[in-house]
Amino acid sequence: MNDPRPDTTLYEAVGGIDALRRLSHTFYRGVLADPLLAPVFAGFTPTHIERVAVWLAEVFGGPTGYTDELGGHQALLRVHLGLAITEEQRLRWMELMAEAVRAELPEDELLRRRVLEYFDWGTRIAEDVSASPAGTDLGEPGPTPRWGWEGLK
Repeated sequence: MNDPRPDTTLYEAVGGIDALRRLSHTFYRGVLADPLLAPVFAGFTPTHIERVAVWLAEVFGGPTGYTDELGGHQALLRVHLGLAITEEQRLRWMELMAEAVRAELPEDELLRRRVLEYFDWGTRIAEDVSASPAGTDLGEPGPTPRWGWEGLK
């Protein structure tokens, strides 16, 4: 199936790294104030926002900084080990992310839908991985996933 917008990546369509930083800031402001989610982020530091923006940039077709400098897919999965994320927490995470997407990303319904589809897919993986104790050997999860106009590439 052809991309509906083959001339741009999701990274370009959202507005690049600056837009992803704004999205992350807005989202984590809500998360850290949320009684259900704040405990999951007890170890949160401001560098988390930048790492999330760099991860999203790579996933959405931008620079490969997360793989090149921050450990790639394996590192991202490892930070979720032992968090024991519940489905209720995952759904609340999605609600807050949808609010941040509406606040920070362009008013393009297809773009917003594709971005939120990625988050739905990714949070399901995070919830699953989080059930395993810290230090669990995850094997080789493969390269950082790429998400485009048609979903997972």
